[in-house]
Amino acid sequence: MGDLTGKVAFITGAARGQGRSHAVRLAEDGADIIAVDIVEDIETAYYSMSRPEDLDETVRLVEALGRKIVARKADVRIQSELDAAVAEGVAALGPIGIVCANAGMAASAKTWEMTDDQWQNVLDVNLTGVWRTVKATVPTMIEANNGGSIILTSSLAGLKGYSNIANYVASKHGVNGLMRVLANELGSYNIRVNTVCPGLINTPLMMNDFTYGLFRPELDNPTQADATEVFRTMQALPIDWLEPRDVSNVIAFLASDDAAHLTGVAVPVDAGQIGLG
Repeated sequence: MGDLTGKVAFITGAARGQGRSHAVRLAEDGADIIAVDIVEDIETAYYSMSRPEDLDETVRLVEALGRKIVARKADVRIQSELDAAVAEGVAALGPIGIVCANAGMAASAKTWEMTDDQWQNVLDVNLTGVWRTVKATVPTMIEANNGGSIILTSSLAGLKGYSNIANYVASKHGVNGLMRVLANELGSYNIRVNTVCPGLINTPLMMNDFTYGLFRPELDNPTQADATEVFRTMQALPIDWLEPRDVSNVIAFLASDDAAHLTGVAVPVDAGQIGLG
């Protein structure tokens, strides 16, 4: 993959899952990392979120690769926390050249039965949090005048509809719309903007008892094995699911000069779900 030596990547939701994987993958290619995560639960999420020790492990893994990392607790819903993390990271590591707006959450209910908090928390993290990440990072990228790559994490739910997660689907469609606007606005600064649209990924957001129940509602207390029977039918390739690393490899490509002329694109990382219609 492309050489990212001398680049600094800002990554949200970096304590575990896809965010940690992105940090490690970009560090392998030579990037230094500014990592942020809320490292606490959000009430309406149906799974446990990251903890401070998860972010500590991301630091350990990046440093083991010989790269520098500045890691801070920050909530993407709070602009001042993102701004402070960016300022501290840039002071320590230099200008940001790569942004991975990865932080996200999910909460589930029938659309007409969602509470205000279930709706708003997901929109605030998944869409407004991405916008706030852009607000925190883009001015520093323009000022540095080095171009760069911004990769926003959408989802297959940003390309199609899924029952019981209208808040998530709406937020991820919004991320793809935001990406297309930013690609137009930032092209003249040689800053590329794309999204990744992951499918079934082995992370805590997907692999939990609540999600298994969404995929196998006819069963009492379904297991991962039960849900996997459905997962296999959803993908063209003969796999159960993808790993975070599979998404990170696409992130590394989009961050590199190998993708120098790629902007305004929503990239499915889905083992062929889109191809199945």
